[in-house]
Amino acid sequence: MNTDLGHGAPSPLTTVVFDYGEVISQRPGETARDGMERIAGVPAPEFWRAYWAERRDYDAGISEAEYWGRVAAGLDRTFDADTVRRLSAADTDSWSTLSPGVTDLIARLAARGVRLALLSNAPHAMAESLRRSTALTGFEALFFSCELGLCKPDPAIYEQVLGALGSTPEQIAFIDDREDNILAAKRLGIDAHHYEDPTGLEAFLTDRFGPL
Repeated sequence: MNTDLGHGAPSPLTTVVFDYGEVISQRPGETARDGMERIAGVPAPEFWRAYWAERRDYDAGISEAEYWGRVAAGLDRTFDADTVRRLSAADTDSWSTLSPGVTDLIARLAARGVRLALLSNAPHAMAESLRRSTALTGFEALFFSCELGLCKPDPAIYEQVLGALGSTPEQIAFIDDREDNILAAKRLGIDAHHYEDPTGLEAFLTDRFGPL
């Protein structure tokens, strides 16, 4: 889809690729975080330090059991199978609250015929959940780091997405909340927006596609 903005050549953009966490979904709230800390049975600082220390490998595809085993080891604990199950479910659920402003913009893009895709650093448990999510039914393709074996901002993950979509970098607008992911996309020639809030995102999309 080429969109003529009325001031020169039509835009080459055909596709918007969204990140998921803290773009389409909101940051996990205090209640969700507290719940995970209670399941693990450790204070917040220790839990989240161990949680994030192993997260990249989890997003890159290691198993649920291995990830939570590593988190437990980092806390000098062990988690039984039921605790792992509960932590994994709570973790996935903590990212399930959507941003109404962003989902509204997604619906408006879809109504305009813009291609939509997702590129998320996410573990298998979250990928499985998101593939069932009605919030993403309008998306042509869902790309998850755990399935690709690569995480943003590795340039190879963007190249895989471009290849799968059959697109050139100039045809893609990419939305992400992390500056390092944005910079990596821009270095490949992708038009990327550092997401902060729906208002800024709407301004970016309107500039590229016209009023939505």
